[in-house]
Amino acid sequence: MANTVSALKRVRVAERRTAINRTRRTRLRHQIRAMRRLLDSKDANAAAALAPKTFSLIDRSAKWGIIKKNTAARYKSRLTLRLRKLTATA
Repeated sequence: MANTVSALKRVRVAERRTAINRTRRTRLRHQIRAMRRLLDSKDANAAAALAPKTFSLIDRSAKWGIIKKNTAARYKSRLTLRLRKLTATA
């Protein structure tokens, strides 16, 4: 157990940041899941409307360090490809 004042503070800060990061990661996953569900249900209009919000959240998550930048790029790329494929067939 930490026994200095600064170490105890770091423990408190780490607990707060862990809770914040957990919330942000959950929010990101739910947003991506919602986008994928719309793509699976072939709802092109709703998916196109949700895309900017999803991409914004992915970019912010990469900025915050929740996910890596390449992971964010991969998510956006794959979702964009699926959206384009869906809008081309519709």
